[in-house]
Amino acid sequence: MSPEEFSLVLSEIRPFTDYIYLHVLGEPLLHPNIGRILQLSAEAGLKVNITTNGSLLQKQKELLLQNPVRQINISLHDAEENIQPEKWKEFVQTMLNSATDLSKNTYINFRLWNQTSKSSKEFNDLCFSLIKDTFQLEEKHDLSAQSGRNITLAPNIWLQLAPRFEWIKNETTQVKNCYGLRDQIAILSDGSVVPCCIDADAHLLLGNIFTGKLTDILQSERAQRIKNGFEQHKAIEPYCQSCGFRAE
Repeated sequence: MSPEEFSLVLSEIRPFTDYIYLHVLGEPLLHPNIGRILQLSAEAGLKVNITTNGSLLQKQKELLLQNPVRQINISLHDAEENIQPEKWKEFVQTMLNSATDLSKNTYINFRLWNQTSKSSKEFNDLCFSLIKDTFQLEEKHDLSAQSGRNITLAPNIWLQLAPRFEWIKNETTQVKNCYGLRDQIAILSDGSVVPCCIDADAHLLLGNIFTGKLTDILQSERAQRIKNGFEQHKAIEPYCQSCGFRAE
């Protein structure tokens, strides 16, 4: 999405929200114009949250210090899957150090969403050890025993432990609560509007923000059918019925 297209998106969403999240299965810090995008968001008065795998935190640290965002969610568990084990320690430590510098003006939320995976024990134990050393936690502080909680590591810095998330499950259910079209929508890089951040492939296409008004898109028959269904704790669309997410 170009800065010009992003600016159009901002003008469309501004009446609906004070927050914007830069993610939807992409890596926002890879965007060649991320600095300009952050500037445009600030000019529009929107608070920015970023979800990242952390690989570019060090490279983009100065830019993020100059354009502070509200919150950065860092998926630590991504490193286990995409970094060679011999590089885990250096990689994770670099993320921890960069996040510490950024936490002066930004909330930092480290995510270890792999707690149901037995094969992740080695990686998690390394993360827990590095976190304890970096944030000078007591040795008896058992991080692994606090799954499901936001663990305070330092001012403005937290660790969140959770089970491995399954985007799409084999089984289906029509009984479901969801934030889609209630608290969130997602807008993809081509302008496609979908109900939530899980639908990165636009299975539930509602319209396109570059060719239609967001107000009209949200009032469309499909959007209203999905929204009304969730209000009755029902997943109307087959894609929603097989989704692994469930709002409490």
